[in-house]
Amino acid sequence: MNIHIHTIVRSHIGKPVSSLLQRFLHCTSVKMVKVGDSLPSIELYEDNPTNKVNLAELAAGKKVILFGVPGAFTPGCSKTHLPGYVSKADELKKQGVGEIICVSVNDPFVMGAWGKDQNASGKVRMLADPSAALAKGLDLTVDIAPLGGTRSKRYSLVAENGKVTQLQVEPDGTGLSCSLADKIKL
Repeated sequence: MNIHIHTIVRSHIGKPVSSLLQRFLHCTSVKMVKVGDSLPSIELYEDNPTNKVNLAELAAGKKVILFGVPGAFTPGCSKTHLPGYVSKADELKKQGVGEIICVSVNDPFVMGAWGKDQNASGKVRMLADPSAALAKGLDLTVDIAPLGGTRSKRYSLVAENGKVTQLQVEPDGTGLSCSLADKIKL
């Protein structure tokens, strides 16, 4: 539904502000991804800006683990989150996982360098979401001003043939509890 904001405001002149906010939020709300949803057809980037990877195409016909992190080279992401998936990659792939994908709101050069630093090559694909298109598409954004603003919440999901079958989103968006590699149940 495409409603112009000025039309909404005009229709609420003289009414309580809360009714205007309810109307506006109702019209613009996005629902967080849930089990049963399809992964969106969004272009991510691997290693450089010319190497586009369509997430829906990448996930088609296989089981994938996708996990999002607030930022490359950040302490929790570099010390715990990504290393857990790198160390468990062989075990997860033996259980039928075709791809393990790490996504962050960073540029592809940063993601590539972070993957090299963490020895992720051949284990975890490091995909960049520079404009937060995927994070927004999944409604999994968080505003972290010291990291530049809009970032991805910390989460993990399993998708089979492009459909989400498991989803774990950290309660505060950034913690390290439910989205770790050892919490994936295959």
